[in-house]
Amino acid sequence: MNLSAKEIWKEFSSNGIGLVGIGILVVLLCMSIAAFVTMRVETFKEWNDPVSWLTYPKSALPAWVNYFLPQKLPEHMILSPQESYQKSGNVTVVTDVFAVDYEYDSFPSDFIYQYSAKYTGTPLMQLSVTRPDGISSVLTSVSLPQSYNETMFSGMLFSTDNSIKKNLENNITFQFAVTDVPSQDLVFSDLDQNRSLKGHYVFKVSIYDADGGITLDKSKFILGGKVYGLMGTDELRRDLAIGILLGTPLALFIGITVSIGSVMLGLVYGVFAGFKGKAIDETMMRFNDVIYAMPALPLLIILAVTLGNSIFLIVGFLVIFGWVGVAKVSRSMVMQIKTLQYIEASKLMGQKDFKIIFKHVLPQLLPYTFASIAISVPAAITTEAGLSFLGLGDPTFPTWGQILHDASVYGAAERGLWWWILPPGIMIAITGLAFVFIGHAMDTIVNPKLRR
Repeated sequence: MNLSAKEIWKEFSSNGIGLVGIGILVVLLCMSIAAFVTMRVETFKEWNDPVSWLTYPKSALPAWVNYFLPQKLPEHMILSPQESYQKSGNVTVVTDVFAVDYEYDSFPSDFIYQYSAKYTGTPLMQLSVTRPDGISSVLTSVSLPQSYNETMFSGMLFSTDNSIKKNLENNITFQFAVTDVPSQDLVFSDLDQNRSLKGHYVFKVSIYDADGGITLDKSKFILGGKVYGLMGTDELRRDLAIGILLGTPLALFIGITVSIGSVMLGLVYGVFAGFKGKAIDETMMRFNDVIYAMPALPLLIILAVTLGNSIFLIVGFLVIFGWVGVAKVSRSMVMQIKTLQYIEASKLMGQKDFKIIFKHVLPQLLPYTFASIAISVPAAITTEAGLSFLGLGDPTFPTWGQILHDASVYGAAERGLWWWILPPGIMIAITGLAFVFIGHAMDTIVNPKLRR
């Protein structure tokens, strides 16, 4: 019995689980739209570019965990300078001063000074710090690359520089062993014990230029925190909230494209085989059995290794191995439908097979088609995530499976970096659950025994 669109929606909306699935899908679509609207196209390329994430903290927890901790972890801070220029004879001194009140119970993850300088010659740059206890120390002194013509040079000073730790050990006497203590911990340490010293810190960058024509632009001091953003950062300093947001449209693209492609291919194949019958049906279903018997996952791995791991190739592979089950079911349904009296009447009236299939057969299969598409989406998403987790996915796209693969490579589970593992895993589960709910609601339409 054919159902109108209004009747289909009435049956669907009477199932609360189906409405929950629609609600989750709407949220995922809104996230996908937000990703396209707010993110630049270059963000996809920058995801695997370490330089693009240098100003972010390393392996930082989500910022909201501070609401549940007795001792607050340091937040990520980007400080703007107070600039000053002095000239003594032929020497020009450009100074950037960065002041911060540090009131946290643990040490920052690192610090970075980022700058762009326009100069001629070989200026000398010196980074120093004045602590709350009044102790001052020169952290490092470096010469900028020599240039005989006016040039713009961009660079960074990192706390991981060995010269910074050596200068701290020589200039400040600590009462504890500093062998394995990072430089940022020494800068912010109490002298008597290895704990943070709270108070007012002043970082000063002075550049001495004998030619007198130096200017600084876009300079900033980055104090790496241990909490950042909604979902924290990973070992490569990437903002995981951006990765989750970018992965949403990719997951929907993979799931929906694969499910529609495989269901349509299987539907056409099964309908044609079932309607024609006899030798054509027998030949086509034996080929279907051959494809069905092939181990899909090992073959997908082999194809990804040999032919490439482009996301579009993966989608194509998933379509190739996903249509056989739909073909079997649609073929069996057509075998029953074609025996109905109005189908026989249409044949006697001289209607062509093509017209009979599209006018009388396919409308009967539409509810099953929609249910199959909904149910096939989770399998496509989890299969792609599995391939990416194994390192066989497309590394140029930040899919949720690729994020889990990176977490595995850097030992996130062993190191307790749960915020790197749980969000992509939860998103895969929620997305799959949404389409399972929708497919369950569609099952009440496909199966007349379940209709109210």
